[in-house]
Amino acid sequence: MGKKTTVTEENLVIVESPAKAKTIEKFLGKDFLVKSSYGHIRDLSKSDFGVDINNNYQPDYIISSDKKEVVKELKQLAKNAKMVWLASDEDREGEAIAWHLFETLELKEENTRRIVFHEITKDAIQKAIKNPRKIDINLVNAQQARRVLDRLVGFELSPVLWRKVKPSLSAGRVQSVAVRLIVDREREVFAFKPTSSYRVTAIFEVTDDKGRVKELKAELNKRFDTYEQTKAFVEKCSDAEFLVSQVEKKPVKKSPAAPFTTSTLQQEASRKLGFSVAQTMSIAQKLYEAGKITYMRTDSVNLSDLALNMASAQISEMMGPEYVNIRKYKTKAKGAQEAHEAIRPTYLDKDTVAGSSQEKRLYELIWKRTIASQMSDAQLEKTVIHIEAGNTGEKFLATGEIIKFDGFLKVYIESTDNEGEQEENESVLLPPIHKGEVLEMLNVEARQRWSQKPARYTEASLVRKLEELGIGRPSTYAPTISTIQNRGYVEKEDRDGTERHYKHLWLEKGEPLIESEKKEITGAERSKLFPTDIGMVVNDFLVKYFESIVSFDFTAKVEKEFDDVALGNVEWSKSIDEFYKPFHDTVEETLEQSEKSTGERILGVDPASGQQVSVRIGRFGPLAQIGVSSDEEGAEKPRFASLRKGQHLETITLEEALDLFKLPRTLGEFENKVVVIGIGRFGPYIRHDSKFVSLKKGVDDPFEIDLETAIERIKTKREEDLKKIIKEFTEEPDLQILNGRWGPFIKYQKKNYKIPKDKNAEELSLEDCKALIEADTKASPKKKTAAKKAATTKKTTATKKATTTKKKATAKKTK
Repeated sequence: MGKKTTVTEENLVIVESPAKAKTIEKFLGKDFLVKSSYGHIRDLSKSDFGVDINNNYQPDYIISSDKKEVVKELKQLAKNAKMVWLASDEDREGEAIAWHLFETLELKEENTRRIVFHEITKDAIQKAIKNPRKIDINLVNAQQARRVLDRLVGFELSPVLWRKVKPSLSAGRVQSVAVRLIVDREREVFAFKPTSSYRVTAIFEVTDDKGRVKELKAELNKRFDTYEQTKAFVEKCSDAEFLVSQVEKKPVKKSPAAPFTTSTLQQEASRKLGFSVAQTMSIAQKLYEAGKITYMRTDSVNLSDLALNMASAQISEMMGPEYVNIRKYKTKAKGAQEAHEAIRPTYLDKDTVAGSSQEKRLYELIWKRTIASQMSDAQLEKTVIHIEAGNTGEKFLATGEIIKFDGFLKVYIESTDNEGEQEENESVLLPPIHKGEVLEMLNVEARQRWSQKPARYTEASLVRKLEELGIGRPSTYAPTISTIQNRGYVEKEDRDGTERHYKHLWLEKGEPLIESEKKEITGAERSKLFPTDIGMVVNDFLVKYFESIVSFDFTAKVEKEFDDVALGNVEWSKSIDEFYKPFHDTVEETLEQSEKSTGERILGVDPASGQQVSVRIGRFGPLAQIGVSSDEEGAEKPRFASLRKGQHLETITLEEALDLFKLPRTLGEFENKVVVIGIGRFGPYIRHDSKFVSLKKGVDDPFEIDLETAIERIKTKREEDLKKIIKEFTEEPDLQILNGRWGPFIKYQKKNYKIPKDKNAEELSLEDCKALIEADTKASPKKKTAAKKAATTKKTTATKKATTTKKKATAKKTK
């Protein structure tokens, strides 16, 4: 954590990150020493929840093991300093860090100052030094309330899931709601039944005022439900007169989007740059700590007067005064909590910065959005041309836009989520055309189209939904989305589309109608969030027994209560108490009364054996099962097979489940030894000569791979293995010196042993290897492993007993 420093300066400034410390140091004089706490220095203890339920939910904080040296150093530095300045971030998390430092370092009010700033610039730092304040205990309590509540929920709910669903599961308050949104959307997709209709477009020939021939594309203003209706209309178009019945022109004004908040930055960085939510926040953190942008956790769209003046000057200089339109935006987010500024560059005269490619791209996005927000509206003229299709009673429409004044569009255009298939909706410049004009048809085309399934969430659109519901806050979006993926409840994936046939009609001027069936790839998805089977089973269990935990309204209400705590209107322990008591009763009731939940579904009967076929969650994930478990002597044991990628407990059919039992399958022989294909715990494999070769992910289908391809994979694996072998010994076939990911090592009887860096692997003899194995074995005492195992067992037992202990404590308190 850095070498020990002796303070000769009068002032010690403590921030939460080394990068922030480095930037601030540049703006303070020689009398200031800036040090980092490396984030939080204390957290709730793991024993007995880390919360004293019988004493107003008082937290039991302990210094994190990796922060003990940091605390020791900061304590000494604070002792020698005349004044200590706590300069952590200005939100609840930052306020809590400052409070923990105050308590742990045993600081005194008379020589401690709390300073805040939303940008790391010389002016902002010096202004903060001149305007210190005390620690805001209301903000601290709001953070404590969230931390304590999440700990209580996690520690009480997780053991319920272990016993009733599957071991090693965990649950969280906001994370469970996010999973529910994704599961609900997935079920909407499962239930969706597409309906088809027919879209008709036409190309007309137009001669402009200068005699130039141009094409005009138009679309029929309705869709036909059946092929017969569509065909009848297209046939009528062959000799119809196409008359321009109306030309509408109207001015349209477009206004820029507000400056970035945390959620809108995450959404735009996802759409425009392809960044994940966590990636965006990590890059933004670096930009903030380097003094390049303002604080990146905010739900405010407000800009300071200083920023507005900078924007005005920059726009005038770059594009002219007619492009300036200063605006004050108001925050609409449900439960907006902090009075920050929006996210903007600290210096608007810099349209780019030094740094990594990702930092540059994100900074430029923030710069453009900020500048555009203070620019003039774009002025456009929208034209709609109505074209009567003879005596059919139908009408084609051609639409286009002309930009009269580009305004903010000169700098920035906001993206939209590309969800579902996008129909052609071109905004084009239309040729001059007049009412009463007769147009010549070049061709008419009709395509069968389908209604679109509900769009699965991306990380960015999930953040937007959570914000709309008032769930979570700027600091919680990224960790929430990371957590649900890390826990295996949700996967972010690309999925290829499927082939679909559609009916097509083509009528060209003077030619007969062509009817055909064409193919297209549809339904491809990029970076979408899909719930796993275990995620769906856990969600269903929570919805059934803990409805309030996954209720959108209830979770938003809890967030609102945290806001009230931050304002000093609610006592945080009372707020926790109102939630915890009924929740704890539900935990007890569920443990005693609920059935085990595995998502089991009975699909039918196996025709070959006459036994029941079912699917459920097993120890290692979703599986299919033929037969049922029985304690009767001589009873046939059930057979199991793991579900394939893309298969779901809720949608798999009997036929698809039976197909899974076609493995392992024998392909034939190679070198007089059988080649077998199977699926194991770690995926599909080839077994040959007692050795295993993994199939190529996304390329080899275990149900379809042939013997020739399998032999290729076996040979390739042998070549790869040969490259790994440094040395072998004929007198000891079980011992090899191999080249691994982190350098050479010894492999002996299925165990690996280190080779010291000062030894040359190629020069080692058999005796040398055995000596190294013996030394490595002695250096890894079994006692250490046994102690670790015992500690793990003790921790698990303690956690499982915690619920019962709390019940007794609560009962005693009630009496």
